[in-house]
Amino acid sequence: MASLTEKKVALLVTHTYYPGRPDVAEDNFVEEKQVKQLRAACAALHIQTPLVFWQDAGTAWSQYDAVCPLMAWVYPRQPELFLQRLAEIEAAGVRLVNSGAVLRENMDKNYLARLASRGAPVPPTVSVEMCTEQNVMECFEKFHADEIIIKPRIGAGAWRQVRLKAGEPIPDAAHLPPAQALIQPFLKSVLSEGELSLVYFGGVFSHAIQKVPRAGDYRTQGTHGAVESPVQPPENARAAAEAVLAKAEGAPFTYARVDLVKADDGSWLLMELELLEPWLYVMFDQHNGQKAAAAFAQALRHTLDS
Repeated sequence: MASLTEKKVALLVTHTYYPGRPDVAEDNFVEEKQVKQLRAACAALHIQTPLVFWQDAGTAWSQYDAVCPLMAWVYPRQPELFLQRLAEIEAAGVRLVNSGAVLRENMDKNYLARLASRGAPVPPTVSVEMCTEQNVMECFEKFHADEIIIKPRIGAGAWRQVRLKAGEPIPDAAHLPPAQALIQPFLKSVLSEGELSLVYFGGVFSHAIQKVPRAGDYRTQGTHGAVESPVQPPENARAAAEAVLAKAEGAPFTYARVDLVKADDGSWLLMELELLEPWLYVMFDQHNGQKAAAAFAQALRHTLDS
C-alpha cells in the first residue's frame, strides 16, 4: 500500500464559538465535543488541520491544500464577508470542501425550492423578498394552516425565526428575518418528536440524532435547551434522507447532515440539508466520537486524493 502524502486543510472556525479569543461564547465545548476528535482522525491519515478564524483578514490561503468551512458559524450575520472569503480562497487556487458551488448554494435556504422541484420531500414553502403583513397572512390561507414558521433564507440556529399562530399580530421588524425569508406551515410533530438529523460522510450514513425541544419551546437546537439523543433512524427516514441526497447537485458530499421532521401522515420532510457548517454530533456515534471522526477523515482524504 502506497504511503499517504501529507496534506494541509484549514478548518474554518468563528470567533464567537471557539476558545482562545476574548469574545468567546462557550469554554472549550467545540474543542472537547468535536474538534479534537476530527483533528486526531485526520492526523492518522496524514492530514494536518490547522484552525483558521474565517473573519480575520490577511490569511495566506495558498499554504493549504484545501479549506473546509465546517465551523464557520455566524456567517449569516456577515454573508458578504463570508462570500468574500470563499472568493479569496478560490482566487488562491485552493480547493473548498464541500465545493465552492455547493457552499454558495447551501448558504441560501431557497435551495429547498430547487430540491422540491426535483422531487425531494420538502414541506410547502413560500419564498418572499421581505415579510409583510399581506404575504404572511396569505400563507395561512395558502397552506390551510393555523400556524406557520418564518425563517431567514440566510440564517442558522433559529436566529430571527418566528412561529406565528393565526390571529396573532405579526412581530415587529426587529424580530422577523431581516430580508428574504421562507414561510412554511408549522409541523406540530416538532413539539413531541422534534427533529431527526442524519449525518453522512462521503455519501455513507454514519449516525443519527433526535433533537426534542424543551417544554414550552419549539426550537430543536441544544443551545435553546433541546434534548439531544443518539437514535437508530427508521427505515423510511433513511430512505427520505437518501432521496434528498440523490436529488442534490454536487453529491456525494464529503460531509452532510440531513434534518427531517415527521409529517402528519408519518412520512419525513426535509427541514434543511446542511452542507456548509453543520454540527456533526460526533459524540453521538455511540463510539465516543471515534467512529464518526474516522469516517469524516476518510471522506476528506478521498476528496483530497480525487
